[in-house]
Amino acid sequence: MKTITIEDKQRVEEILTRCDICYVGITDLEGNPYVIPMNFGYRDGVIYLHSGPTGSCIDMLEKNNRVCITFSTGHKLVYQHAEVACSYRMRAKSVICRGNVSFIEDMTQKREALDILMSQYIDKEFTYSDPAVRNVKIWAVPIDQVSAKEYAVPHKKKVQR
Repeated sequence: MKTITIEDKQRVEEILTRCDICYVGITDLEGNPYVIPMNFGYRDGVIYLHSGPTGSCIDMLEKNNRVCITFSTGHKLVYQHAEVACSYRMRAKSVICRGNVSFIEDMTQKREALDILMSQYIDKEFTYSDPAVRNVKIWAVPIDQVSAKEYAVPHKKKVQR
């Protein structure tokens, strides 16, 4: 089994759209890693996240807005030899994105971002009350760097001639 790098943008986006959660890595106020699972939306090279309007994550991001976001899908335990523990591997596809968080404050743009978030999970249109929109913090993360891999890909057998 081998690991392959995925460079095709369409394949990367396919992985993103199949995920239902991402993990966001932030630097805490003491300089330590802090990772949280979050719902997300993706469109045109931007990852959208949402949270409460205040809290420790917001404090951390105001000090250092650089984040690393990971996605993973298609998990399946595979092996080459059933009796050899070291031959077991998790087949999966993953994407790692890096970028800087900016907060969207404009009410119309927040509604658009909420629509993008909801479209990740359900094909339905929603309306949002002004108090609800004011009470949510929308994070926009334009992707600066992206890498993607597929793990435990079977080796192709050579054809005997």
